[in-house]
Amino acid sequence: MCGIVGATAERRVADILLEGLRRLEYRGYDSAGMALLNDQGLHTVRRVGKVKELANAAEEQGSNGYAGIAHTRWATHGGVTEANAHPHVSSDTLAVVHNGIIENHESLRKQLQGLGYVFASQTDTEVIAHLVHHEMKSAPTLLAAVQKAVKQLEGAYGTVIMDQREPGELIVARSGSPLVIGLGIGENFVASDQLALLPVTREFIYLEEGDVASVSRQKIAIFDHQGNAVEREQITSDMQYDAGGKGEYRHFMLKEIHEQPFAVRNTLEGRLLDGKVALDAFGPGADAIFKDVQHVQIVACGTSYHAGMVARYWLEEYAGVSCNIEIASEFRYRKSHVFPNSLLVTISQSGETADTLAALRLAKEIGYQSSLSICNVDSSSMVRESDLAFLTRAGAEIGVASTKAFTTQLAGLLMLTAAIGRYHGMSDAIEARITKALSSLPAKLEECLGITTEIEALAPEFADKDHSLFLGRGNQYPIAMEGALKLKEISYIHAEAYASGELKHGPLALIDADMPVIVVAPNNELLEKLKSNVEEVRARGGIMYVFADRDANFVSDESMRVINLAHVDELIAPIIYTLPLQLLSYYVAIIKGTDVDQPRNLAKSVTVE
Repeated sequence: MCGIVGATAERRVADILLEGLRRLEYRGYDSAGMALLNDQGLHTVRRVGKVKELANAAEEQGSNGYAGIAHTRWATHGGVTEANAHPHVSSDTLAVVHNGIIENHESLRKQLQGLGYVFASQTDTEVIAHLVHHEMKSAPTLLAAVQKAVKQLEGAYGTVIMDQREPGELIVARSGSPLVIGLGIGENFVASDQLALLPVTREFIYLEEGDVASVSRQKIAIFDHQGNAVEREQITSDMQYDAGGKGEYRHFMLKEIHEQPFAVRNTLEGRLLDGKVALDAFGPGADAIFKDVQHVQIVACGTSYHAGMVARYWLEEYAGVSCNIEIASEFRYRKSHVFPNSLLVTISQSGETADTLAALRLAKEIGYQSSLSICNVDSSSMVRESDLAFLTRAGAEIGVASTKAFTTQLAGLLMLTAAIGRYHGMSDAIEARITKALSSLPAKLEECLGITTEIEALAPEFADKDHSLFLGRGNQYPIAMEGALKLKEISYIHAEAYASGELKHGPLALIDADMPVIVVAPNNELLEKLKSNVEEVRARGGIMYVFADRDANFVSDESMRVINLAHVDELIAPIIYTLPLQLLSYYVAIIKGTDVDQPRNLAKSVTVE
């Protein structure tokens, strides 16, 4: 969600900050701001709306400086107003930007008001500014003041503070929200995501939990949560970022839908060898861990949760191990039973999803034997804190509604099924079937995209609809859930998904001609059951859109529109049937006139609870 960029240099930094914010726009935000230090003191500019509004305001005011911090905000505490936008300032000398939520902000606010501080916003962040300013009255340095202040904060924060009394120095602190330091020559940078800094550096240091660091032009000093000086690993990034180009496509989402054959090919490259899955795809020591696994616990959020739901079917049917799947925000707040020799699998596009990361840390405390992260970002907290990691190699995903991240996660989870199953009685023939199906997947995805025009043509039929129902059976039920999520995310049509067999237990009451019913219907052992469910809808006057295997013998009529797909191995059918639902949601959103890439109220990487 919210984006942070900071810089300290001998050159003017305003353009660096603004470009960094532009590169983080895809995460979603509602306001933006910037604070700059120069010889005349501290100057701030903030605007509601897009970064371009901030850039125009900064140009009009002639804003610049040799050190600065900038932020894109997604409202949590307080409405979308200029007063609530970051940076927040204390006594016109100290400025702060912050990602996360300070849970004890109300008590801190009362305490600071009692000390004479006047609050100009409704945010939790402003307490950080005033608290640090207060601590500077007794602390010898800004660094010492921040170290004292953060010990009083409860909740999550990735924060950057600067003060005109110590010009050229940025103090950064991390607890639960990621921060990275970018290294330059005679200049240094900070950000919430390395993507923001790729134009100015490829050298990075990732802060660990509890770290506080001093960043100046010539020096970086890092201290752990106990105040001890520490060294953190410096890495060189080879990440490519193409947020500036949609190519021939109208939106990033459409571009990323069409990138899925290429993305999945990247996921598979070098990992399928002689009819087997290469264990080194999961990291060193995977063989020893997988041999001992007796149970798999998957935790994830949103789209990644749906990927985990599909994996449960695969792991139990083909790998022969029990599997539970739980929403991360529920897992971390209930007392659960830890099965012997359990592998915790976390799934996240960014690797920074707050609830999933917290679940990983909890699992270590309560006795999980080992952990695996399935993730798209190799430098993320989740990858660095897990025993094993499978990198999906999907490339940067700019659209808020996840597409290629989901299908590459599914490819990785099917590979995991084969890898674990090898030690639990899976035959060589089944593993060879899995690798063959995966090898065919990029071409099958490419073929599936051939129905794009057909789906675009039916989208206007949803123009006046406010509700819809998605149906699937077996491992297609999570795909129906993902289809419903996509439609509601970007078209704002209320959509629900049900396992088809549950129709008669309540949802049939909703069926009428104004409730479109979307059905996913591969040709598998549940097909005849699914056809019975379709007849239940037809008998009650429902209008259906059926995405069906062309061998399943569905025929279009006045109550049912059939979109035929090629027959595929049922192993990869969940991945294939995802694409038409993504395309449907996209073209319906176009008809509805919504902001496809940055839907209202949503953010790309959810780093708060």
